Amino acid sequence: MRLDAHQHFWRYDAGQYPWIPVGSPLHRDWLPEDLVKLQKPLGLDGSIAVQARQSVEESDWLLSLADSHPVVKGVVGWVDLRAPDVAKDLERLSRHPKFVGVRHVVQDEPDLNFMLGDAFVRGIGQLAAFNLTYDILIYPQQLPAAIALVKKFPQQKFVLDHMAKPVIKAHLLEPWSSDLKRLAEHPNVHCKVSGMLTEADHHHQTITDFKPYLDIVFNAFTPKRLMFGSDWPVCRFAGEYAQAYGVVEWYIQRLTSTEQQAIWGLNAAAFYFNRK
Repeated sequence: MRLDAHQHFWRYDAGQYPWIPVGSPLHRDWLPEDLVKLQKPLGLDGSIAVQARQSVEESDWLLSLADSHPVVKGVVGWVDLRAPDVAKDLERLSRHPKFVGVRHVVQDEPDLNFMLGDAFVRGIGQLAAFNLTYDILIYPQQLPAAIALVKKFPQQKFVLDHMAKPVIKAHLLEPWSSDLKRLAEHPNVHCKVSGMLTEADHHHQTITDFKPYLDIVFNAFTPKRLMFGSDWPVCRFAGEYAQAYGVVEWYIQRLTSTEQQAIWGLNAAAFYFNRK
């Protein structure tokens, strides 16, 4: 299976998606039929649809899309992990075979240690009972908290979204590089090779801008724990789907065919669909 491990859908509504600028390339509906047109020429079989707003209703909507569109192989949704009765939502949603994981938009939380709060930690501790993964969405300054969190749950399956969003535009490597390597020391943590276009200069980026960051990620996680993600349509702030795909294709051409197949989908399938 060739799989995009990270993309989004929405029916645009200004009240529900305030982070989408009016008049931007994202300012419209983006649905599975749009994705199929982009994936088919690249030989991709489908995707993992990831939450774009923090509501259980969106999780249900994404699952309804998965029911009617075979391209949607899995859904990473949202629940309030801090709620005392979060197990009720997890139990109900996990009955759906395509509900594979949970994400919280931690990058927008002002407290750098948000993930270490008692209620959030308690919620993370509920995921394993339902065979659910957790997507870590953070900025570089939140990596130390992520490291502390994964230490608490050595059996929980985690995946780092967008390589923790290094500041590619400014060509900064530290302290992102050192913290990323520390996170990668935990074998239960994987990483999505995604989100790079939007972290680079939107107007003057070149493909070689990404190489120092990819070198660090590939050395830290190795091809065994990496998966391709387009971050479409968010990537359209800086480039098209084919460009997000092309950066990864360019970089991994030096790898063995087995390693390339792992990154193009087998790793993501094992991470999200191996529910035990």
